[in-house]
Amino acid sequence: MQNNTNLALFVGHSLVKLHEIDSTNTYLKNLLSNSKPLIEGTVIMADHQYAGRGQNQNVWESEAGKNLTISIYLKPSFLAVNEQFDLNKAVSLGIIDCLNNVLGENCHIKWPNDIYFHDKKIGGILIENVTKGYNLKESVIGIGINVNQINFPNQLGRVSSISKVLHKDYKLEKLLAQICKNIESRYLQLKAGKKELLAHDYKNNLFRLNEQHYFEIENDVVLGTIKGVTTTGKLLLQVGKELKELDLKEVKFIFD
Repeated sequence: MQNNTNLALFVGHSLVKLHEIDSTNTYLKNLLSNSKPLIEGTVIMADHQYAGRGQNQNVWESEAGKNLTISIYLKPSFLAVNEQFDLNKAVSLGIIDCLNNVLGENCHIKWPNDIYFHDKKIGGILIENVTKGYNLKESVIGIGINVNQINFPNQLGRVSSISKVLHKDYKLEKLLAQICKNIESRYLQLKAGKKELLAHDYKNNLFRLNEQHYFEIENDVVLGTIKGVTTTGKLLLQVGKELKELDLKEVKFIFD
């Protein structure tokens, strides 16, 4: 474990750098199981994560040494279990804040936890929470950002990276410091109880908000409009005169 020169107050100050690992989330969870308590804000960073996971056990593909693959350890014990999506909002917004500064806007949150630049995926989030009673105890926040990778052979052109947008490489250590600072800022807003602000900003940064697009619901293709999310993180989709509340397994985005 080593210290990291960081823009944040505590996120990223304790940094573990790894050359290669199956999953930074798995590594961090093993640390929590097998060692003394970790400092809140500890970050695990891997040059190559060969078995990174996304939502629903999807595999996160990442070329060695090209992208930012990290996990952050937080202790949001101030949140009740039914408020855990608020943590998703804070983390998502921290990444959006960072990437908009780097790329000049046009980054959005594709519900529930992908990060898009225009209509292409540029990052993803996987949050794994441990609960104690009615509250959260610990959170392991896995983040993957496409930074300097150019070719994505299995992604059918729906993926981008910072390098593809800027037409130049971007230093991973610099992005790490910026990500840590921005996530910490949003996390501290959450800790201070600024949930209305986070909900407002999250909604306004949703991918395809208030736009008509096709979605797949129960094997049917429907024309719908995203209107926001519920407090527990369900997608609010207007289909005709009905406002549906949908979870991840009930709806699928359709791309042209």
